Amino acid sequence: MNSRYIKHIVPAAALLLAVGLNSCTKDLDVTPIDPSTTMTVDEVGLYTKCYANMALAGNTGAEGDCDIDGLDGGTTGFVRQLWNANELTTDEAICAWGDPGVPDFNFNQWDAKHPMLQGFYYRLYGGINFCNHYLDACKGVDGTREAEVRFLRALYYYHLMDCYGNVPFSTVVSTESSSPLESRTALFNWIESELKEVVGSMLAPAVRKSSDNGYGRADQDAANLLLARMYLNAQVYTGTARWEDAKTYAEKVINGPHKLWEGYTVDGKKHRSENGKWSAYQMLFMGDNGENGSSQEAILPLYQDGITTTSWGTTLFLMASTWKADMDTNKDYGTDQFWAGNRARSQLLAKFFPNNNAPDSTIAGMVLTAGDDRALFFGKGRELVVKTPTEYTSGYAVGKYRNTYSNGGNPHNSKFVDTDYFLMRSAEAYLIAAEADARLNNGTTSTVGTGYINALRERANTNTISQYSLNQILDERARELYHEGFRRTDLIRYGYFGGPNSSQYLWDWKGGSEKGVGFAAYRNLFAIPAKDINANPNLKDKQNTGY
Repeated sequence: MNSRYIKHIVPAAALLLAVGLNSCTKDLDVTPIDPSTTMTVDEVGLYTKCYANMALAGNTGAEGDCDIDGLDGGTTGFVRQLWNANELTTDEAICAWGDPGVPDFNFNQWDAKHPMLQGFYYRLYGGINFCNHYLDACKGVDGTREAEVRFLRALYYYHLMDCYGNVPFSTVVSTESSSPLESRTALFNWIESELKEVVGSMLAPAVRKSSDNGYGRADQDAANLLLARMYLNAQVYTGTARWEDAKTYAEKVINGPHKLWEGYTVDGKKHRSENGKWSAYQMLFMGDNGENGSSQEAILPLYQDGITTTSWGTTLFLMASTWKADMDTNKDYGTDQFWAGNRARSQLLAKFFPNNNAPDSTIAGMVLTAGDDRALFFGKGRELVVKTPTEYTSGYAVGKYRNTYSNGGNPHNSKFVDTDYFLMRSAEAYLIAAEADARLNNGTTSTVGTGYINALRERANTNTISQYSLNQILDERARELYHEGFRRTDLIRYGYFGGPNSSQYLWDWKGGSEKGVGFAAYRNLFAIPAKDINANPNLKDKQNTGY
């Protein structure tokens, strides 16, 4: 890995400043010039930094310096670039902005110099370096936290494996740019082994609210869900299908405490907030989601608070980038940030309106017409089909994320948001188990698999059916998980992204053509950033095919 692009890693002493450490151990020990300096490791601070890397750009919030040298928090934000890479490249989203890298995402035309893919790459390696440093400096201090940090390191490597394929690999902190390249299959095997080794030492699964001790920490269900996700995509990653394992590990989560959030019954209406104003599904993505009960479903929430933890690249981005101030007649947004950039491609609307009859209506009207609480779109003054990529009103707006409090109450800040980002939630386990069930049963769900899909549809107050095909499950994943960073991986698994079957499923502006065209299979992976290729001698002539 190329550590020189990660501030607070090179030189290693700078990392200590990043997490409040005054020194480290072993070869990094030095005699301080200032005799008042405390030469001890802040174990909790370094542990916290391993998590904070996913929620914050740096140590001083949204307005401070970024951890990644030469880039800003918007370019390197973990959630922001996870979202961009896996949503803007698909049938679910398109962006009106002309920022460097955005049109390339929109039209599936990125290259090895793409700034946002570079930022995401170095953000992931920044997290790995923080984890490696903790595991070196704090070994044996706290077994549970050590297991969590190993999980986080495996999670960062998972995203590298998923997005970039064969990547540099190291489990030690180094100031050199010479980590050896690891094959995708070998990395899969390492992540699998690592997760199975640490899961027993992690916190037992439990439902927690943001005011509870342990909220935001990865528990055993996080490891089980990541394993289930990997097994679902194992054929892509390794060439060998692991459907039975995917179902087994997804059901570990389903049978645990992180049940689907069902909400309340109010005035005869099911799955609502206590005041009846919001659906249970909406409550997952609102300003008080850490406290309104919906965190029951959250397996790994990234904590956000408009005062203490602020970021341009986490839920504020997901909210502000999709909203314009005309989308709510009550002005009940919870933030004054309206960036008007990201919106839906028509193919996402078609999952809720298969006859291309999505109404020209408000979000409430859209939900009513769709008969599905998840249809959180706004169509007034918008074009259904994206005819002009650079025009925000060309394409329906998405109102999934908001900073409003579901049961009243005021957000902490009019600018930055309180909405936690549920990076992992149990709904994914239901969908994994259902798809694995169908793949084990000649392409259609058994009674068990059907029940998993119907549980999600019942929560959304929509109709259920007796059996689901694989393509119906793919559509259900879009309805449940849209704009949560899954779509690119899903389309690749089904053969609908790049490759020989790419033309079988088209979307607005796929491949840069207005009505969509297929593109080559090599785009199922992103390019390793050119800067890393040039800096790491082990990567010479090892760029991903096609770049």
